[in-house]
Amino acid sequence: MLINCVVYQEGKKLADIPVQEIRHHLDRPGCFVWVALRDATEPELRQMQQEFSLHELAVEDALHGHQRPKIEEYGAMVFVVMHLLEMPSDSAPIAEKATEGIAIGEVAIFVGANFVLSVRNRSSQNFLGVRARCEHEPQLLRHGAGFVLYALMDAVVDRYFPILEQIETDLEEIESQIFEGGAARSNVQRLYALKRRASVLRHAVAPLLEAAGKLHGGRVPEVCLSTQEYFRDIHDHLARMNAAIDAIRDTIGMAMQVNLSLVTIDESEVTKRLAAWAAIFAVSTALAGIWGMNFEHMPELKWAYGYPFALGLIATAAGILYWRFKRAGWL
Repeated sequence: MLINCVVYQEGKKLADIPVQEIRHHLDRPGCFVWVALRDATEPELRQMQQEFSLHELAVEDALHGHQRPKIEEYGAMVFVVMHLLEMPSDSAPIAEKATEGIAIGEVAIFVGANFVLSVRNRSSQNFLGVRARCEHEPQLLRHGAGFVLYALMDAVVDRYFPILEQIETDLEEIESQIFEGGAARSNVQRLYALKRRASVLRHAVAPLLEAAGKLHGGRVPEVCLSTQEYFRDIHDHLARMNAAIDAIRDTIGMAMQVNLSLVTIDESEVTKRLAAWAAIFAVSTALAGIWGMNFEHMPELKWAYGYPFALGLIATAAGILYWRFKRAGWL
């Protein structure tokens, strides 16, 4: 579906135009056309392919979707794929959010010397704010399609930061509860859910970090030559985010190990208690078994105090064992 199709000249918006008029503006000096599509159909993309002379392989990637974040060059055209990530509703409780996944959308951006085409799929996010920002900064929009590419990439990367902060907040919440009794199973479930979230975010950030290095320093695509410092800023943000994700993953792994260690400690405490009580009852059972043997000649068999003596001996032995186990911390 077509969202908008706008022509710009010297950093200023000229007009919203129908798709059929795109070719009339592409050859005008200082002009470029910015088209935005959402969940584009194949006929729509094929039409854009004809209007902008897009490479067949890039169009196929945009049609099929589910691509790894990447930046590729096709002659003078740059093709960028980024993941659009959306968290669960902020109104959901922490325990619920920790078990929900991150919705993954995708945006494919075609950039040439005189055009920008963005194709957004499977996402409710939009880039209206990006367009408004660019139009309010005509001195930067004069850089042309390269600056629009920067603005779109910057918007996508900036939307990763709240997700990263939410993961860090949820992790701190779980860490504060990890030593509470009876929460071991729920803590492991929440930690594993956070690990999945961190992996989704890493799969969006790490490949884009590697690819973004192509847009500044060294041999840079011609359309990005005048905006290299802006792409360097994006690369720095991605590098910082990637390092934070690695730290989170390490912390989650350590927290899971601590949680499992606490479970093992609790199980050993239960085992010690059971062993102590088993020892106490074993002595009592042994003594009762001795006096329960039906032999004719047994000590104290005819003694009037034999039965109380036997009970007293059993109670005394059990009491001594209980005191020793209690002192040792087993009970």
